[in-house]
Amino acid sequence: MFGIPGKPPVTLTPAAVKQITRLMEKDGQFGLRIGVKKGGCAGMEYTMDYVAEAGAHDEVIEQDGARVLIAPMAQMFLFGTEIDYTTSLLESSFAFNNPNVADACGCGESIKFKDVEELSDAFPDGVPKLS
Repeated sequence: MFGIPGKPPVTLTPAAVKQITRLMEKDGQFGLRIGVKKGGCAGMEYTMDYVAEAGAHDEVIEQDGARVLIAPMAQMFLFGTEIDYTTSLLESSFAFNNPNVADACGCGESIKFKDVEELSDAFPDGVPKLS
């Protein structure tokens, strides 16, 4: 995983921790795997799946009882992301506050990531090392 020593690659708000923990307990799952895939009008979409165990190359983040696994192909896109869980009168959903996103579609279902040059500017001392 891309990482900076002492800093988690992904953080969870208290609302996200509560919801992930509830989902893990309700369905007896090991955790929630987060990934990205091609799709949507902006080019990429987040994915979320229950998992019974960690994959060999998953990055595992545990926070206050919640367990999130980052799929290998998504790790570079999710570095620095804060995951929240929001509830309104019409819907409840996870929200990704991701500094690597350059653009999103109007409905919020798909995203476009910054290109390599923009990401390089975000890390003037070089891209974080794989840990």
